[in-house]
Amino acid sequence: MKRGFSFSLPVTVVVSAIAFIYFCTVFIFIDRWLGLMTSPGIMNAVAFTGVAVMCVFNYGFAIVTDPGRVPSTFTPDIEDSEVPIHEIKRKGGDLRYCQKCSHFKPPRAHHCRVCKRCVLRMDHHCIWINNCVGHANYKVFFIFVVYAVIACIYSLVLLVGSLTNDSQNDERQSADSFRTVYVISGLLLVPLSVALSVLLGWHIYLILQNKTTIEYHEGVRAFWLAEKGGNIYKHPYDLGAYENLTTVLGPSIFGWICPTSRDIGNGLRFRTAYDGISAASTSK
Repeated sequence: MKRGFSFSLPVTVVVSAIAFIYFCTVFIFIDRWLGLMTSPGIMNAVAFTGVAVMCVFNYGFAIVTDPGRVPSTFTPDIEDSEVPIHEIKRKGGDLRYCQKCSHFKPPRAHHCRVCKRCVLRMDHHCIWINNCVGHANYKVFFIFVVYAVIACIYSLVLLVGSLTNDSQNDERQSADSFRTVYVISGLLLVPLSVALSVLLGWHIYLILQNKTTIEYHEGVRAFWLAEKGGNIYKHPYDLGAYENLTTVLGPSIFGWICPTSRDIGNGLRFRTAYDGISAASTSK
């Protein structure tokens, strides 16, 4: 499902930064180091353009894709034997109900104060895409971050190579004319590479655990309470590293880097670590 597009200053900043970095990388760093008309220059320009296109493509999809709406008719079926667990409120033990949206919350759904509605499998609200990251657009958001990290590191390597080549060829006068571009690019690329790499590492960890950012913070509290009571806490949606990967990114390894989301389900029910236990007890 696609959502309407509205002006966003953070999105404009991101698009401007992408355009600036792409222009500098192809027409300055590659050209001054390898030459755009040489075979190495052409290969690097084509490779970087491919990474940039995938980065922009996934970024656009993350912006316009609705993260997942809760159907107004949704009602949890507590008698359904195929659903071994139901999420309840911390206080009172009632089924989770959103007073603002006036409907029950499916598992892993949360209300976003910015979007002013409940979002399926909500991870967080991201100002840089002017959208929530949720069930339907989590994969494209993750792939965007992957390509953004590759693009930033690739561009940084080309920047260093271009600077090194200028110093070796003693092209001081020519290099001075591009000094501002090199400085601005370095100030953009270094912190971006670090920040995006940390973000990528964080989401790889979450995917391997089959958690959202919200569930991680809730899990810290649940672990503390369980330990305090002498129990062991286990995240109910943790199916094992490989199963968690296929649940989030899809069953085909070749489709993990493609912005397709045909195998993620409807976002109203998720496999849990207790499904096998429940099926075994039912069969008895």
